[in-house]
Amino acid sequence: MPSHRALWPLSTSKPFTSLLAGLPSQCAVCRAWPSRRVCDACVARFAPPASRCGGCAVPVPDGVERCGECVKHPPPLDACFAAFPYAWPWADCIAGFKFRGDAGWAGPLATLLRSTPWVEPALEQCDIVLPMPLAPGRLRERGFNQAHEIARRLAPARTDPALLLRTRDTPAQSGLSRAERLRNLRGAFALEPLRADAVRGRRVVLVDDVMTSGASLFTAADVLRLAGAAHITAVVLARTEPPR
Repeated sequence: MPSHRALWPLSTSKPFTSLLAGLPSQCAVCRAWPSRRVCDACVARFAPPASRCGGCAVPVPDGVERCGECVKHPPPLDACFAAFPYAWPWADCIAGFKFRGDAGWAGPLATLLRSTPWVEPALEQCDIVLPMPLAPGRLRERGFNQAHEIARRLAPARTDPALLLRTRDTPAQSGLSRAERLRNLRGAFALEPLRADAVRGRRVVLVDDVMTSGASLFTAADVLRLAGAAHITAVVLARTEPPR
């Protein structure tokens, strides 16, 4: 009796994940088949281009550059861009990536972010891309930093995951105002001491998955600004909508 032939060759010049990437699949949102992780129709429906504040990425009317909060209290960011609102279906997609270890989301989500207006030029013009760091305990628990997985797909040659550090964990931020969140995060970020001059005079892009009040990104940006960063842009997958 002839032996069974393996579905995949025992040796190949391509990694196994690259072979899988060519297989058809269902859209995670509408279940269209065959499709990518999210089909073009769902991207167009659930992530349309939107007018957002240049300082914190909240929705604003067309023609408005800064929201009232950023006019009154200018953030330490020079620019801020978000790919889509933190709502269904994106909240579920990010949860699968972040909390259920579905690493297959990293590439599609990074592609969506890169396709967001003004993100590509920001990446091309920057010197360093810094993923927002996790506290050591959270990193051990999760096994990976979702911001790093996105950042290294956006700009692999410029991403530096070891420069910006999370020095301590912080109590839960839910239910706190932005001012309270900022106080809660004071001293939570730092640059790697032996490389603190690495951002001086540089253009930096900060990458994160979800932006809620902006407190974490603003605190990290303050650290970069004190270290001499010339320009700081934040790019995030999802931005929570302010309460109406």
